[in-house]
Amino acid sequence: MLDIKFIRENPEIIKNAIRVKKMNVDIDNLLKIDEQIRALKTEIQNQIAEKNRISKSIPTATDRAPLIAESKKIGDAVVESENKLRELEQTFMDIMYSVPNIPADDAPLGNDEHDNIVIKTVGKKPEFKFEPLDHIQLLEKNNWADFTGAANVSGSRAYALRGDVARLEMALWMFAMDKLNKHGFTPITVPSMVREGALYGTGMFPGSRDEIYQLPNDDLYLAGTAEVALTSLHSGQMLTENQLPILYAGFSPCFRREAGSYGRDVRGLIRVHQFMKVEQFVICKNDPDESRKWHTALLNITMEILDDLNLHYQVVDCCTGDMGQGKVRMNDVNTWLPSQNTFRETHSCSTFHEYQSRRADLRYRENGSNDVKFCHTLNNTAVATPRILANILENYQNADGSVTVPEILRPYLGGLETLTPAK
Repeated sequence: MLDIKFIRENPEIIKNAIRVKKMNVDIDNLLKIDEQIRALKTEIQNQIAEKNRISKSIPTATDRAPLIAESKKIGDAVVESENKLRELEQTFMDIMYSVPNIPADDAPLGNDEHDNIVIKTVGKKPEFKFEPLDHIQLLEKNNWADFTGAANVSGSRAYALRGDVARLEMALWMFAMDKLNKHGFTPITVPSMVREGALYGTGMFPGSRDEIYQLPNDDLYLAGTAEVALTSLHSGQMLTENQLPILYAGFSPCFRREAGSYGRDVRGLIRVHQFMKVEQFVICKNDPDESRKWHTALLNITMEILDDLNLHYQVVDCCTGDMGQGKVRMNDVNTWLPSQNTFRETHSCSTFHEYQSRRADLRYRENGSNDVKFCHTLNNTAVATPRILANILENYQNADGSVTVPEILRPYLGGLETLTPAK
């Protein structure tokens, strides 16, 4: 969420952000309502002051009845004005939650993912001297997954991993955690069940309700990323500048309804409803240069991870029409998937500046002063499984249907070099 004072003073900048992000928000109406709210607050203050003045004069008045009647009349007017104020404030907040963040000056302009720009391609496609299988065929050939049984238990897009592939998935989590720990990130496990406020805090509500699973009996929701809990973990606290940056390696189960994705990747491990993710998350001071530094750092860590796994990938600069409402800048990292002869997204690196912090009340006090500022937040995937398992299985497959274990992961699997079929 942006500062209303900034919006008042820079309406054309906001309108341009709305235009390039392909959104539909009426800033003129927002400012009109803002003006009405301020005027109504002043009116209420004046009404209360007048009511208090009359009330003080009643005990010494000769004829109290008219004064009591006038006081009651003003009191009724205050109630009416306060009810109107609440309605206006609700409308105001509904619009404020929809106002997009301002993209970075160097973010590419565009309508959607087709206008994103590839800025780096790393590695080479694997060359197979045999007809390669897709990851579903590899899983079924080696008895590494049970899709039918999982679907009987949980419905569509469910999976159950077995044997060495289940171990490989866990190895990826530990590998990612060790990588982030070496870069100074604190490992942290966070809950997936969150309150509505946490989803507003990240900017996922009110706009993405169709993507979120709800637990109505408990007034809770299932988060689609550890970012949700991590953004609100320090809500309402007054941090100090000395505590920043806060670096978290968040780990949690994640849940997404994948609404509107029917017909695409409905089988296999790419687009599932439940998955596990290690998330890079940063809370830093309110400084665009500091945010840019951490965005580069998060992106470099992702590239290190994929380099260590010896996977072929591209780094993409996401255009304004694809980066989403709350982001200042966004880079996707897409990894080669042989069976689809294309790169598929495995990581997404995002900078929010104070957009999330204003929503989540995430503040700090500057060193040597009493100035309070909203923090900046950033996040990026470290590994999300099982999606990246599809890339590893397909890129590391052998002619007999076995799969070689990436060298970097072998210590986590007791030195295992080749995944063996499950019993």
